[in-house]
Amino acid sequence: MSQQPTVRIPPIPLEQMTPEQLAVANTLIASPRKILSGPFNALLRKPVLADRVRQLGDSIRFENSLSDQLREFSISITAKYWEAKYEWYIHSNLAIDFGINPSIIDAIGLNQEVKLTDPEQIIIYEFTNELLNTKQVSDATYAKALEHFGEITVIDLMATIGYFGFVSVILNTVRVPLPDGVVLKNFKT
Repeated sequence: MSQQPTVRIPPIPLEQMTPEQLAVANTLIASPRKILSGPFNALLRKPVLADRVRQLGDSIRFENSLSDQLREFSISITAKYWEAKYEWYIHSNLAIDFGINPSIIDAIGLNQEVKLTDPEQIIIYEFTNELLNTKQVSDATYAKALEHFGEITVIDLMATIGYFGFVSVILNTVRVPLPDGVVLKNFKT
């Protein structure tokens, strides 16, 4: 078993936080997240930024017009693109909990051919991968997503991909570790 790299920006114990940091930390703990995790331990060094990122994340995660299943599917694809293991661990499991077939998640994580039959999952997969891998979305892919989901949901999809790309960059840079004892069996770099 390989050892995880050292975390670059470790969590701040609650009792050592400034009043501004503690206020944001308490808001995060009181939110549906219920814990301080992911990018927030690092971002708390700048409480105003941490709180604004929290607000954006709350909108994307908890006020999204995508179904929970499709949102988590898109986040999983984004986490895999960025090779963000912590993000992958959290959101690929949520995608499965919300009904994405585990074999689909395994195929994405192991860089294997993904076999989809659900029309909505196909649209999300194509849109997300196209945007991440080509930095664009073709007219055909955009039109398909727009026709099926409507403009607001396409905006939510773009925001989801962008936000979780941002989160993945932070997680990878500060080396947020997997929870103790977690070994990813469905993730290949």
